[in-house]
Amino acid sequence: MNLVVCIKQVPAVSELPWDPQSGTLKRNLAEGMMNPACRHALEAALRLKEIHGGYITAISMGPPAAAEILHEALALGADKAVLLSDPKLAGGDTLATSYTLGRAIYKLCPDFDLVLCGCHTSDSETAQVGPQLCVELDIPGVANVEHLQVRGRTLIMRRLADNFLETLEMDLPGLVTVTTKQYLPRYASLGGLNEAFQSSEVRTLTAADLDLDGDKVGVAGSATRIRAVYAPQAAKENVVLKGAVKDIVEELFNRFGDRIAGAIGKDLNGRQ
Repeated sequence: MNLVVCIKQVPAVSELPWDPQSGTLKRNLAEGMMNPACRHALEAALRLKEIHGGYITAISMGPPAAAEILHEALALGADKAVLLSDPKLAGGDTLATSYTLGRAIYKLCPDFDLVLCGCHTSDSETAQVGPQLCVELDIPGVANVEHLQVRGRTLIMRRLADNFLETLEMDLPGLVTVTTKQYLPRYASLGGLNEAFQSSEVRTLTAADLDLDGDKVGVAGSATRIRAVYAPQAAKENVVLKGAVKDIVEELFNRFGDRIAGAIGKDLNGRQ
């Protein structure tokens, strides 16, 4: 199988300051790591390769520092790694990103069988790049997949949607986004990491290399417009109840019964 895995480098912290003018994260203030969901997508590709054989190309779009996660992908078992890096690509939203990734896939892997992406990224969680990439590549796609199986040219998938377990089939080529519920990522050995960083090559391509339309990449190619960025303020109120235990419990339910019922999914009389 000819597999393509799209991975992203995300900040290795839970919070980062925003640039008030551009509305983008100041990513240079934190070390980067491979997006967790992308690690699961890579693991799914590795297991398909172990069963069916084939070739895995890992692709990432980002600054030069993003090459680090591509070396990691090589250490884990990917066969080729490509970084799409160019100042012209900076600031692109999901639409511009999917356009760039799609052009790169067509140029580098025109005979691909399956594209795998993480179901979302930890720095934005839009979950849009995978579905938009389906449109860009003009192929079928399924989001939030938990299990993959290949039979001939058919991909059989399982996922949990609205509390229903679905089994779906899709003709290849196609695209899936993989959840973090299954495909527990493996660890790269120290020897594998050393070889990947010292000997393996990460190919870097620019907008010119991909012959990209300048009006479709970066800020110019982004349909998203950020009007304001703000941090939500969490207000907390401490309440101290005093007295006998029976009186405290009675007052607790009198004052906060509705909130307790909403949290436990039952009313105070025990009805569902």
